[in-house]
Amino acid sequence: MIAPLGSATPAKSGLFSWPSNRRSRLAAIAALCLVAWVPIAWGAARLLIVNQPLAHADAIAVLSGAAAYKERTRYAAELFKGGYGQRIIVTNDNYRGGYSPAEDRNPYYYELEVAELRRAGIPEDKIVVMLEPVGGTSDEAVLFRRYAETEGVRSILVVTSAYHSRRALWTLRKAFEGSNIAIGLEPVPTGSQTPSPISWWLRVRGWRTVPVEYVKIVYYWLQFR
Repeated sequence: MIAPLGSATPAKSGLFSWPSNRRSRLAAIAALCLVAWVPIAWGAARLLIVNQPLAHADAIAVLSGAAAYKERTRYAAELFKGGYGQRIIVTNDNYRGGYSPAEDRNPYYYELEVAELRRAGIPEDKIVVMLEPVGGTSDEAVLFRRYAETEGVRSILVVTSAYHSRRALWTLRKAFEGSNIAIGLEPVPTGSQTPSPISWWLRVRGWRTVPVEYVKIVYYWLQFR
C-alpha cells in the first residue's frame, strides 16, 4: 500500500537500529568506543609485563623506582624469605622522598628501601646498598654486572614493577651480554602501587605509567640498541 504524500514512513525497529536522536547517537558512539577501548588498554598493559624465572640466585636486586619502592622492596623480601636469593641489592637513584619528622629531613629513597626491608625482617648483613648514583635502568644494569664480576656472583634475580619489566629485561640482557652470569627477572604483581591491566586507564598513575613506558621503550631502543 502506498503511503499518502507528506506522511512519514515509520523507521524500522530492531536490535541494531541506529538511534535517530543526536544525543542518543553520541551515546551509542561513546559506548562502542568504550567496548573497543577496554581490550585494547588491557592488551597494551599486559604486553609490558614479562618475566624470566630463576629458581635460585646468589643475589636479589631491586631496581630503583622512587614512588614504587614499597611494592618492589616488599616483593624482594618475600622472594628472599622464599629462598630465591642470599642477599638483596639496593641501588641509589639519588632522589629523596617526603619529609620525615623523626629524622627532620627528606631521606633518600634507597634509605626508605632499606628501612622497608628491615621492617620485613631482612637481616642487616643481607642488605647490600650500592651508593653510586644511577640515572636509570641502564646504569643499574651496568652496576649489577660490575658488582657480580667483582664479588663473584654467578646469578642475579632482578625485581621491578610489572609495567617496567619488559624494558628492564631487555636492558639487563644487553648489559650482561657475553657474560656467564645468569639473569632472572620477577615483576611485582599488580594491585599494590601499580594498577591492574584491566583498570590502569581509570587512574592518574596508570596514565603516568603505561603510555609513558612505551615512550621510554622507544627511547631505550634508539639509545642503546
